[in-house]
Amino acid sequence: MTSETYIDFCFVRPESGEFAAEIDELLKNTFVKKRLNWFLEEKSIDGAEMVVAEIKGMSDWSSEEETILFLEEHAGDKFWEYLQGYKMFIYPATRGCNSCGTH
Repeated sequence: MTSETYIDFCFVRPESGEFAAEIDELLKNTFVKKRLNWFLEEKSIDGAEMVVAEIKGMSDWSSEEETILFLEEHAGDKFWEYLQGYKMFIYPATRGCNSCGTH
């Protein structure tokens, strides 16, 4: 079953340049063979770099908990070092209409 997947990550580190490129590579390595796309927005503030990653697409996860378990198994050390916050919504496909799942 596929689910509509929406994830926002906020990554932060001391300013050293090319942070968005590094985050892009981290996401490529973490989400191998997943049908997800992302948009990265990079900002520099008071000697720190921040990248907000907006991810969306279709996945085989049926819940946020499954997504977190996947990340715990597949994300590397740098991912966890830089991660400062996240928000995610996983909407599993249901039979029929989305309101009751039976029609």
